[in-house]
Amino acid sequence: MTYAGISHLTTNRQEFQAQVPDWMPLDEDIVVLGSGVAEIALGVALAALPEQRRPVGVALAAFYAAIFPGNIGQYAERKDGFGLDTDGKRLARLFGQPALIAAALKAAGLPK
Repeated sequence: MTYAGISHLTTNRQEFQAQVPDWMPLDEDIVVLGSGVAEIALGVALAALPEQRRPVGVALAAFYAAIFPGNIGQYAERKDGFGLDTDGKRLARLFGQPALIAAALKAAGLPK
């Protein structure tokens, strides 16, 4: 998470902008920077606050759910980014998001 967040702010900034849907009322770069800061914070919190594992993991799962429309937008708007340069690749990416949500919930210790 922390690495991904840092890459939002640096090396992969344009790639992440491809995941911001056209209907988003905010500037693409603002969305990418904001989501990068959120990812850094969640990654650091997950690693540094083991006693807060449950709320941080749930927050991370919610974050992954909140950014899922961007993945749908990338598919629907046929935007290239991160090597997702075909409809098939962009469609396959959509199925990865539930796995990320499940991993975040597992990190939260859920389900019990």
